[in-house]
Amino acid sequence: MPQTAIFSKLRREMPGLLFTLGLVLATTAVIFAIIISVGLTRGSVLYIVPVMIAAIRWGLVPALFAAGLGVIASAYFFFPPLYSFTIRDPQEVINLLLYIFTAIVVSQLATRLKRQLELSRRREIEMRNLYAFSRRLAAAFASSDIHAAIEDHLATVMQHKVVVFPARDTMSGRPRRVAVPDAVRALVDTLLRGNPEPAADATVHDEAGHVWLVRAISPKSTEFGIIAVDMGRQTQAGLDQQRAHIAQVLDDANATLERLDIARAINEARMRARADQFIEALLGSVSHELRTPLASILGAATVLGAAPALARDRKLSALVNDVRNEAERLNDDIQNLLDATRISSNGIEPRNEWTDPADIINSAIERCRRRLKDHRLSLDVPPDLPLIHVDSVLVQQALVQMFDNAAKYSAPQSRISVRARVQDGQMVISVADQGLGLTAEEKARIWDRFFRGARHTGAAGGSGLGLWVAHAFIAANGGTIEAASDGAGRGATFSIRLPILAAALAELEGDADE
Repeated sequence: MPQTAIFSKLRREMPGLLFTLGLVLATTAVIFAIIISVGLTRGSVLYIVPVMIAAIRWGLVPALFAAGLGVIASAYFFFPPLYSFTIRDPQEVINLLLYIFTAIVVSQLATRLKRQLELSRRREIEMRNLYAFSRRLAAAFASSDIHAAIEDHLATVMQHKVVVFPARDTMSGRPRRVAVPDAVRALVDTLLRGNPEPAADATVHDEAGHVWLVRAISPKSTEFGIIAVDMGRQTQAGLDQQRAHIAQVLDDANATLERLDIARAINEARMRARADQFIEALLGSVSHELRTPLASILGAATVLGAAPALARDRKLSALVNDVRNEAERLNDDIQNLLDATRISSNGIEPRNEWTDPADIINSAIERCRRRLKDHRLSLDVPPDLPLIHVDSVLVQQALVQMFDNAAKYSAPQSRISVRARVQDGQMVISVADQGLGLTAEEKARIWDRFFRGARHTGAAGGSGLGLWVAHAFIAANGGTIEAASDGAGRGATFSIRLPILAAALAELEGDADE
């Protein structure tokens, strides 16, 4: 063994050796105290105690060191002639040899017990992590969730930086929580192309001198992806040991992946993601292409509706109004498609500002004036409502969807009630109608995208996006939207709940006073 390795091992063992020396000194003091108080003539057997403690706490080397110190202390302090390393009685020599044998056996057994305990504890932690890994995989929906679960599990168990590269994925477009050297990326590309075999692994050294181990997660294929493990600076012996540990961890992970059929789940998630991207692109393209001719139709219908010649002809006037009404309905459906594309693709980033709830309600009613003209509108909006910190455009669009639903599914001349109130620290805006109402099944699915009940499909047209868009817009503002109904044909009440920020409101009032 090289001299540097000896000194390195000695430095690692030094704390245990020093504590062991202290234990032996303390045991010697206890033995002297027992001899003085009780009259005991032999107490060297007590040196077994520091041997056991050293073996369990620090390992074999400190245990053997404690045994040697016990032999020296016994010979010097307790075997005649006292305070000398000379032993005259052969029987005492036999006793001392028996003590040495017993101390060595005890140290070996205690050390083995410590290793078994550490192994059991480590295995228990690994099984607990594996169970959590299985639960996270079972709940994963997208392939990115599955690969993130694999990455986190391996990093937790291996106690090293781990990067997972999905199969057939563009590495440049995927954000990494750990910087990956270019040499590692090149090796990953090679493995993903199937050269060498997936079961093979390879190592790469980066500029900092760290060793990266790169290999497929599964020895059978690259379907689960490739992992790169930053193992830091390692000797060859340490590298071989880490290789064995990683292989064991991956065997457990592969057993879980195969049991849950994650390969199929990854493929299905990839197909769902591609289908969603295709649908969003199609919706966006069709919506924008329809918007241009529709604007011309709306403009022409508006001009024709205001023409004096057509106003005197009831039939033509009714036809123009029908064209305009249907064009507006189609425009709303297209807006819903655009909103759906926006929600699915880029998410919603609300631009919050202090707004009077009454202004939002009045603006939404004004936008729906033509659709609500055949209904009796009832308003209950107190003038002293507190301001709310929301994106007024998004909340207004959600209210428009609620007004549109109430008008479409309610009989002409029926009442539509709008009410605003403060309840439990929230601003609650409700729209109640006397229309078709909701069954229990419809109430459970009404917020799903593209859902339309059979009763509602026969009563009026629509895309099934309106309430889904309203739900997303209100959620983006930190609020909730809910539906209540006593059953089919008994009307429905839709309520928006938005938070009232008391602390922010006080700050705003303080700014106004200044």
